[in-house]
Amino acid sequence: MAEALGTLIGIAGSIDLRSVVDILLVALVLYSLLLLLRGTTAMSLLRAIVVVYVAGFALSYVLQLTMVGWLLRNSFPAMLVAIPILFQPELRRVLEQVGRGFGISRLTGRNGLDGSAAVDAVARACLTLGQRHVGALIVLERATGLQEYVDQGFLIDAVVSPELLLALFATSSPFHDGAVVIRRGRIVAARCVMPLSDNPGPHVALGTRHRAAAGISEQTDAIAIAVSEERGSTSLAVGGRMVTFPPGENIRSVLAHHFASREPAAETPAPEEELTRV
Repeated sequence: MAEALGTLIGIAGSIDLRSVVDILLVALVLYSLLLLLRGTTAMSLLRAIVVVYVAGFALSYVLQLTMVGWLLRNSFPAMLVAIPILFQPELRRVLEQVGRGFGISRLTGRNGLDGSAAVDAVARACLTLGQRHVGALIVLERATGLQEYVDQGFLIDAVVSPELLLALFATSSPFHDGAVVIRRGRIVAARCVMPLSDNPGPHVALGTRHRAAAGISEQTDAIAIAVSEERGSTSLAVGGRMVTFPPGENIRSVLAHHFASREPAAETPAPEEELTRV
């Protein structure tokens, strides 16, 4: 006991300001990663890995299981390779958020949608689509580029207007089942395929469009709007969170709020609306 206490005192005495800063930086990085993983399937996977290692080391120590302890110790190099593969979507989100933090759009306040006219056109189109019970998925690009999804769709390059959006999402249109991507006030592509969210949340019961809206908002800073053809309601997904508006409600003020802000959408919830994390 005295020897252990002396060792602790020796370690504490060797800690200087540089060591404190080093520890705080590592703790900050780990805390930020845990915040990004919170509420995702990756958190369950991380929890399982920690439980397996803690339980394995405890059993190997108590029961003197030499082989188990040896396997656990020598599995660490393999985990250094496996963890980036297992957590690839989450690591990508971290790098994208870092890139957005130093992006030009963050400094200038420019968003993927220019002007109140485009915001008004999207809001009016969603209102009409909901009243007609026509499904739609509209993705508004911001700082993170969506070119990889645009390349998979049908290029259009036209000014945003309610009439064009209604025509694209008409049930008889070949673009009805895909997503429309809007960039700087222009519709750049239609019939785009968006990634589906694997996280549990209210979007799961709403359908594939809402899962796609949640998925693209989790992986990028885009704002995704899904119109339900069954309910006529409009859902807004921002930064991995989603809020559903009742049929007949205009979402223009919410869109205007997000695009007026210079901060990423995930940090600026809509006024008087509590966005439920998907």
